Amino acid sequence: MRTFGRGSRTKTPLPLAPARIVVVGGGFGGFHALRRLQKLLEPERVSLTLVAPTDYLLYSPLLPEVATGVLDPRDIAVSIRQTLRRTRTVLGHVSSIDFGERTLRVEGRDGITEIEWDKLILAPGSVTRQFDIPGVAENAHGLKTLSEATFIRNHVLAQLDAADSLPDTPAGRAERIERLTVVAVGAGYTGTEFVAQMQNWVKGIATRWASIDPSDVRWLLVDLAPAVLPELGDKLGKEAMDVLTARGVEIRLEVSVASATATSVTLTDGTVVPSRTLVWGAGVAPSPLIAKLDLPTEKGRLVVEPDMTVAGVPNVWAIGDAAAVPDLALDASKPTPPTAQHAQRQGVQVAKNVAASLGVGESKPYFHKDLGLVADLGGFDGVAKPLGIPLKGPVAKFVARSYHLYALPTAAARVRVATDWLYSTILPTRVVNLDQVRAEDALIAKAQGQ
Repeated sequence: MRTFGRGSRTKTPLPLAPARIVVVGGGFGGFHALRRLQKLLEPERVSLTLVAPTDYLLYSPLLPEVATGVLDPRDIAVSIRQTLRRTRTVLGHVSSIDFGERTLRVEGRDGITEIEWDKLILAPGSVTRQFDIPGVAENAHGLKTLSEATFIRNHVLAQLDAADSLPDTPAGRAERIERLTVVAVGAGYTGTEFVAQMQNWVKGIATRWASIDPSDVRWLLVDLAPAVLPELGDKLGKEAMDVLTARGVEIRLEVSVASATATSVTLTDGTVVPSRTLVWGAGVAPSPLIAKLDLPTEKGRLVVEPDMTVAGVPNVWAIGDAAAVPDLALDASKPTPPTAQHAQRQGVQVAKNVAASLGVGESKPYFHKDLGLVADLGGFDGVAKPLGIPLKGPVAKFVARSYHLYALPTAAARVRVATDWLYSTILPTRVVNLDQVRAEDALIAKAQGQ
C-alpha cells in the first residue's frame, strides 16, 4: 500500500484505488457532506460523485423573497460545480438502487446512467406534501423550487394586472374578485412567510395599478392546525397572527381545502372562496425515492441508527428530511425535525462517519441542540427564537436576516443577498413580469420531480 508524504491529512495508508463515495441529493445535507469529505479525504483516497436534479444548492429558506422579487433567483442558488470542485456531478433522479450489487440507476435528460459505489449517502430531501384532494394537483403551486417561486411572483402580478383592466360589469366584478384573492394553505414557515412578505410587497408596489388598492386584495391563510407557526410556541405564534391580522390577512385555522378548481377553492367547512391563486405549503414528505427502496421507514423517513447508518445495509447512510435520525439532544425516541439546520449538520457529521469507515477519524452519533427558529414577516416585522429566547418586531427581523447570512454557504452568496437587501431598502421595488415559467411546469409534481 502507498502511504502519505508531506502535507497529508492523515497517516492512514492509502488504498490501491480510491473508494467511490456517491451522494444522492444536492440539498443542505448532501452539499455539506461532500464539502466536508473534500476536506477530510484526499483525491487518492476517495472519488466523490453527486447525483442531483440540479447543479446548485438552493437556499430554500429565502424562497419567499424570490417570490416577492426582493432577491434575484441566482442569489440563493449556490453553484455546486464551482464550490465542490473535486465532486463529479450527475444530473438526474435516482430511479432504483441495488444494495447487493452496489449500483444505482439515474434517469437524466440524456437517458439512463448506472453508477457503482462503495459508500452511499442518501440525502434526497423532501417534497411538498400533497393529499388526495380533488383539484389540488391541477391547480395548486408549491414554494420549494426556484421555478415555483418565480412562477408565483409572475402569476400574482398577472392576476392583479388583469383585474386592473376588467370592466365594471357584474361579470367583470366577479372575475375581479377571483383574480384579487390569494389562498395559501399551511400556516407553518412556508405559508406564513409567503403571505406576510407577498402582502407587504403588493402594498409597496400599489402605484402599478390604476384601479386597485392594496386593501382590495384578499389574502387567506388556512391550516388544520390550531395555531400559526406552532414550532415557535404559542406566544410567538400569536404575535405572528396579530401582525398578519393587523395587515388585513384572513386566518382560518382548523380548516383545510376540500377541493379546488381554476377559479375557486372550497374549504372543509363548506366555504367557497373565489380565487385563481392557490399556494400549497402544507408540510413536506420524504422524497418519493425512499418508498422505492423496500427498507424500514418511520412516517415515510428511512429508519437509521444514531450514527446515521441504515440498519442492515452495510456502507449506506441516510440524512436530512428523508431520514428519521434520532434526536439525541431532545428525545431519542423521536426523529429530528426536517429542517435545513439539522440537514446541514447531519451532512457534516455523516462525512466524518464515512471517513471513519475508511480509517480516518472516529464515527460518532449525531447530536445537535437546535439553535432556534426564525420567521421573516416582511417590512420590519419578524418573530424568532434564537437559543430559546423569544423575539419579535425589528429585533427578530434583524436576527432572522443575520442568521440567513450566516447560514449561506459562500461569501459570494452572502454579499449578493446582503446587497439586494440593501437595494430593496433604498431603491424603488422592481416590478416586471418576466413570465419565465409555464404554469404546467410550476405545478408541484412537475416542479419537484415527483
